[in-house]
Amino acid sequence: MFRFGTALLAMALLLAACGGSGGSSSSSSSAPPASSSSTGSSGAQNASADGKQVFTQNCKGCHTLKDAGANGSVGPNLDDLKPPKATVVTQVNNGGGPMPAFKGKLTAAQINAVSTYVSTVAGQG
Repeated sequence: MFRFGTALLAMALLLAACGGSGGSSSSSSSAPPASSSSTGSSGAQNASADGKQVFTQNCKGCHTLKDAGANGSVGPNLDDLKPPKATVVTQVNNGGGPMPAFKGKLTAAQINAVSTYVSTVAGQG
């Protein structure tokens, strides 16, 4: 139980710190929306590419995620945490600790794409 709470706290801190790169905040216009109408493996590839782009533009400065070439140290190391998609969605939407909420800053499609991306690639490689 304690370990789960610690993981949630780490995730909250990680996500809370996202977007804080260079003093400028990202808006939904900075990254294209994820492809939600695509299906099959090409749809998954599009969502992964969109999610990676959203991550790179909004989260890379604070989080470590090898697949994205991110070495941020403000938030948790996502490769170590390996968060499930539902946890990432909650954190991105609501923020926590130093991480701002991205609901209203990113579209629902962008939040879905970045959450899918992080939960899929974290801990890989």
